[in-house]
Amino acid sequence: MSGQTFEIPTEIRAFAEKSVDQARTAVGSLLGTASKTAEQLQASSKTVQTTVQTAIAKSFDHAQENATATFDFAQKLVRTRDPREAFELQTEFLRSQIASLQTQAKDLGALAQTALRPSA
Repeated sequence: MSGQTFEIPTEIRAFAEKSVDQARTAVGSLLGTASKTAEQLQASSKTVQTTVQTAIAKSFDHAQENATATFDFAQKLVRTRDPREAFELQTEFLRSQIASLQTQAKDLGALAQTALRPSA
């Protein structure tokens, strides 16, 4: 054993080098995919967060509109002079509120679709 050195054959070194290169490429690809996925999630999260904030703001606007309409109706109602006038006023108010609620539901539905739409 004196002075004898063990040398790794060229084929094994080449195989090991190729394996390291393949591993480096695979890890690089994995990290690239993970980074892209994280960016997409972040963008999606921002879209959802913005949509939720918009929905909350719209909901408060709708609540304010509905409260104003209800108080306006109540004020008109107390000024009616007979049941026929009160009934007509109530019928008009109900028609108006149904139309308003339909519009409000469409607004919120459009926001929900925006939140659920996949980002590009």
